[in-house]
Amino acid sequence: MALRSPPKPSLVPPRPTRIAAAGTPTQALTSPIIVAALIMVGLYVGRDVLIPIAIAILLSFVLGPLVNLLRRWHFGRFLSVAASVVLALGTAASLATLIGVQLADIAKDVPRYRSTIERKIEGLNDTPAGRLAGYVASIGRTMHESHEEPKPEAKPEPKSDSQANPAPPEKAILVEVKERVPGPVTMAGTLISPILHPLATIGIVFVVLLFLLMQREDLRDRMIRLAGSSDLHRTTVAMDDAAKRLSRYFLVQLGLNAAFGLVVGIGLYGLGVPNPVLWGIFSALMRFVPYVGAFVSALFPLALAAAIDPGWSMVIGTLILFLILEPLVGHFIEPMLYGQSTGMSPFAVLVSALFWTWLWGPVGLLLSTPLTVCLVVLGRHVDKLEFLDVLFGDRPALTPVENFYQRILADDPEEAQEHADLILKTCSLTTYYDEVVVKGLELAARDAARGVLTTEQKNDIRASVGGLIEEMADRDDLRSDTEAKADPDAPRPDPVPEAWRPDGAVLCVAGRSFVDESACAILAQLLAKRGIGTRVVPFADVARARIDAFDPGPAQLVCIVSMAISGEPTHLRRLADRLRRKLPGACFVLGLWQADDASLDEATRRRAVEADIHVSSLKAAVEAVVATAHGTRSPAEPAPEVETEFARVQPMPV
Repeated sequence: MALRSPPKPSLVPPRPTRIAAAGTPTQALTSPIIVAALIMVGLYVGRDVLIPIAIAILLSFVLGPLVNLLRRWHFGRFLSVAASVVLALGTAASLATLIGVQLADIAKDVPRYRSTIERKIEGLNDTPAGRLAGYVASIGRTMHESHEEPKPEAKPEPKSDSQANPAPPEKAILVEVKERVPGPVTMAGTLISPILHPLATIGIVFVVLLFLLMQREDLRDRMIRLAGSSDLHRTTVAMDDAAKRLSRYFLVQLGLNAAFGLVVGIGLYGLGVPNPVLWGIFSALMRFVPYVGAFVSALFPLALAAAIDPGWSMVIGTLILFLILEPLVGHFIEPMLYGQSTGMSPFAVLVSALFWTWLWGPVGLLLSTPLTVCLVVLGRHVDKLEFLDVLFGDRPALTPVENFYQRILADDPEEAQEHADLILKTCSLTTYYDEVVVKGLELAARDAARGVLTTEQKNDIRASVGGLIEEMADRDDLRSDTEAKADPDAPRPDPVPEAWRPDGAVLCVAGRSFVDESACAILAQLLAKRGIGTRVVPFADVARARIDAFDPGPAQLVCIVSMAISGEPTHLRRLADRLRRKLPGACFVLGLWQADDASLDEATRRRAVEADIHVSSLKAAVEAVVATAHGTRSPAEPAPEVETEFARVQPMPV
């Protein structure tokens, strides 16, 4: 890197620094709304141009691997692109021709289908259901006629002399109106105008597609420049990865839908439904449409089967074909082929379908999922577009710790319990407590230190955590749910000595923070699951005014737990001194779990409060107490720092 020379002193005096006025919340909200409104207006007004461009971009992802393959075979850039575009154009033209021929064939048999449907309706009228429907319809007509007001009778008007002796009628004159025979230009315009707009759209699509494939590297470089060129390696890898993922997804979806249409066509041919080729192509195309595509693809073959078959066997067979094939492909084959490669939440799929249909009509519905997939993939790789991944992605917007804290803050223990059940499938109870609950309580302690929690909210947090701890009383701690089901006969740990089993053998003393007692209850529960007798001591019971009346009982070890943010070391030192005078022979464990861990390192904690064992996590505290109970290490030995297994736990969906 070249060294820059120091800047030369400027003769112009520097301008005074201006402090920008803080915008009001209304201004901060109005600006994004205006930008979003302008974008939607632009998308709607420019839909005639943007729709072909969007289709061309999606086709470029599909044809990109083919172009790369031809270039590896030394076809050259232009020849590879031209061959790919011609192949795509030929495929589209062949499908359009085939669909047109099939539709013309159906149009010839419409009168025959109409007579079959009329006979079926007459047959349905003779069934009990048809008679019941006719009876209900007759009741409705009767009620409607009874509510109609009778029309007043017209009074006869006196006849005039001219009406008494009418004149003989005049002879009618026949007038024949002949239309002018249209000329060749008018006739050609009438025939071409319905297909002129689709042809223009197709032409724009393939012209844009040709340029996208020819200038792909240049367009990629420009996108990298727009996204940010400060880290070219990271941005380039992200863009290439996004392009590969999208290409793979679109190719797999195209192949799967084509196979679906092929199976549908073969099945309808075996059932005897006319024009199975048309319905196979139609079913393959409609599978690109979310939600309504599968229903619409089955609707027309069912109607045709009902129109051509005098009975109902063909209709039932067609219905069974779609009822078996669509769930099989949608729920089993698709997840096996590309799983959750779309990266979209179900709600995002629904919203995107509604949004693009509202903007661009049926074409927007067809393009809704691919377009939103592109946005989600870009949002995952480009920092400036991360909000797209947050809005439409399937990854949880909050971490497990944030989810837990938000739910206990909202006083929703049921959802907190459901969230715990999901996480405990992949980790032990101690790990869940240590990496989710304790860290969530640290967030609560941080907010309490800032003064943003009310007394009612603190009480709700304590009640929610207490209810969660009670729900976890019967859960196995040593293994996850999956491990417990896989190996229910796994050996259990050795029992603790008899002296550590009575209640109160270990005193879990809470600090003065409002979450310390909850943390003590968690520690006491985990120790009780290992056979150690525990007792939770609130801070009020060991305060200076009440320490003389405090009865320690058969305490062998005292564990002081504090999650306060500031001003705690001095207070804990005094608390530890009071307890040492009360229990001179007991072992003391200090668990100082603070949200600002970086501000207090291990050496600072040891100097702040004197204790036999210092621990910085719940799991370390449990192992220190268990090891002391078994006599496997001396009280002066520091607790080992254990590797947390929660780092291997993937975030669970909400």
